Amino acid sequence: MRYLTVGVHTAETGALHPIEKRLAEAPAVQQEAIHHAELLGDGTVVMLAEGSGDRERYEEIMQESTHVDTFLVSGEDRWMATSQFEADGPVRRFLEVRRESDLVVEWPIKFIDAGSVKITFLGTESAFREFYSDTGQSEAFTVEVIETGSYDPNAASFLRTLTTRQQEVLQVAVEEGYYSNPREATHQDVADVIGIAPTTVGDHLREVETRVFETLIE
Repeated sequence: MRYLTVGVHTAETGALHPIEKRLAEAPAVQQEAIHHAELLGDGTVVMLAEGSGDRERYEEIMQESTHVDTFLVSGEDRWMATSQFEADGPVRRFLEVRRESDLVVEWPIKFIDAGSVKITFLGTESAFREFYSDTGQSEAFTVEVIETGSYDPNAASFLRTLTTRQQEVLQVAVEEGYYSNPREATHQDVADVIGIAPTTVGDHLREVETRVFETLIE
């Protein structure tokens, strides 16, 4: 089995969905990752997503959107949100292509920036070629190959399981000397570089460390 990591970018609208565009326009809200998304028979999408920042602003945007049927949020500075909303544009097209292919999505799907996500697929070369054939005809989004190779589920590739924000915090923590011996930086130092609260830095680093240890003992 092989893996294929791609960047999916919207072609014209600048957003994967009207909701995503509204969230991207809110500087206090950070879209981190999509942990699961499924296109239902009635044409709506059920999604489990991760975000951080101003939860109240996130809830306002979801409440005001005419596209959202229901949503539920759990967490504070970083939260998980389940939602059901109308499938539209690139989101609907992409989920249709994915449902018809033999590829398996490695969750989570991570946000690169507004209108762009990074996705890793697992499958065969023939399935990858079929996926490209289908997506290559789409005017809704473009697909850029980032990385491909043989898939080893036992490889120490835990970075794929981290959100964009967690990877950012980990990178800054290493660069600032948080993991040096003796320690050269604090949560406050890392927070000052990124522009988030020290408690949020601590939460992210604890989650990263948990996933490291889980990978080592698997």
